[in-house]
Amino acid sequence: METNQRRKILIVGLLLGMFFASLDQTIVGTAMPRVVSDLQGLDIFVWVTTAYMLSSTTVVPIAGKLADIFGRRIMYVLGIGIFMLGSALSGQAHSMTALILSRGLQGIGGGVMMPMAMTIVGDIFPPAQRGKWQGLMGALFGLSSIVGPTIGGWIVDHSSWRWVFYINIPVGILAAATIFVGLSGEKQVKAKDNIAIDYAGVITLILGVVPLLLGLSLGGKDYPWSSWQILTLFLTTVVFLGSFIFIEKKAKDPILSLHLFKNRVFTSVNLVGFLMGFGMFGAITFLPLYLQGVLGVSATSSGNTMIPMMTAMMITSILGGKLVTRIQFRTQFALGMSIMAIGFYLMSTMNVNTSQSTAIMNIIVLGLGMGLVMPTLTIAVQSVFPPAERGVVTAATQFFRSIGSTLGMTILGVVMNHYSASYLRSDFIPAVEKIPGMQAGPFAGMLAKANTDPQGLFNILLSPDALNSIPQSLQQIMMPPLKLALASSLHYVFLVAMGIVFIGIIVSLFMGNARIESEASSKTNVKLEAELTNA
Repeated sequence: METNQRRKILIVGLLLGMFFASLDQTIVGTAMPRVVSDLQGLDIFVWVTTAYMLSSTTVVPIAGKLADIFGRRIMYVLGIGIFMLGSALSGQAHSMTALILSRGLQGIGGGVMMPMAMTIVGDIFPPAQRGKWQGLMGALFGLSSIVGPTIGGWIVDHSSWRWVFYINIPVGILAAATIFVGLSGEKQVKAKDNIAIDYAGVITLILGVVPLLLGLSLGGKDYPWSSWQILTLFLTTVVFLGSFIFIEKKAKDPILSLHLFKNRVFTSVNLVGFLMGFGMFGAITFLPLYLQGVLGVSATSSGNTMIPMMTAMMITSILGGKLVTRIQFRTQFALGMSIMAIGFYLMSTMNVNTSQSTAIMNIIVLGLGMGLVMPTLTIAVQSVFPPAERGVVTAATQFFRSIGSTLGMTILGVVMNHYSASYLRSDFIPAVEKIPGMQAGPFAGMLAKANTDPQGLFNILLSPDALNSIPQSLQQIMMPPLKLALASSLHYVFLVAMGIVFIGIIVSLFMGNARIESEASSKTNVKLEAELTNA
């Protein structure tokens, strides 16, 4: 089979695998109410998402290194196989515990697939063409965020929720077959007799990252930050990540070599990715609170309001992939992060009187900035490392972005809790206490909740049934200060996110003059070098 034909088949497989791996992260959320109704386990249902996040994030750097050792084809097909097995087991689950374990297995497959697609694009296309294709990959991520909830809702309404998982199997088989054929001519990056798997590095990395993600996920919600459970998780992280660094310094072939961080582009890019993930996923988490709680739009309308942001991200992902061959990396990163900072500033100005159309315009600005940054992260690191390290450096960009998103959701959540509690105690509680009969009436429990769990009152704004149970006369007194408290606390959330993204602008400026030359420039340079050699 000709090389061009194999490449076309390979691209089809990459796009299929990339789309469905990213789609799975959004399609499941829509089906969860039906899953909880069927399997029960409401108290642990959040672990359906958390298990996937834990396993997929942890396995990313390991998969990148193994792909450099064993080759892309075997690792990608193995990742798809694990993902399909996890999907099949998830569809067969008859308890919430079984579903959580199956999702953890599925996450391992997803964690192998996501960075592998970007790595393979870096292998099969020259630098001048990578931007276009990796921009398209970034656009697919945005598209999956748009259509995922719709597809999930359609499946749940017209069939069983189990088909949310089963649908991955036929697509996975097709993707695996095309990847296997498309990479049949793959050249091994390393000789088989040089394999030295860093088992100690793998184990200490897992034992360091998993407690960190668990602590960030559980802290402040399931357990207080100062509880022994959370402190033990963070102490475990410090011990094992410290051991990981010590092991990597001495390992013959480390899983994540520390020498990579000596490269200015690698270090700067991963810091930018970390900071972008911090802001991006923080925004995606808290925007629905503003839209539903402050503006009062429905959950469906709130989801639709996010579509323009993801559409804007898709457009600039494609444009950014082309722009990266014309300007320096630091210029594109600084530009994208600056637009994101402007977007967060505009979002911080939103209040109880902001219209939904204004909110949409503000988040479109945020999406435009994200699209310029996302594909460029991978392109930049791939341009400064040889093929033998392309897998591990590509995986690193996704790993640090995932850690940033988890930390962002946690820290921005702490910011919101702090300011919302302050505003509720200063404005809402005094207003409610003045209501005649409130101290001993049917809503006395609500007043007690305001003193013990003030943030829990926001659930009233998010639940139409709870809101309708309150008489209109009481709503006119209670709702304005409650909405004001939520809007005011989110004002600080978006300001902190803006500050984090602004740090990313500064980091971008220290990246140096690295860039990708256009295809025409590359050919010219090759010709000049040949002429000088023959002179």
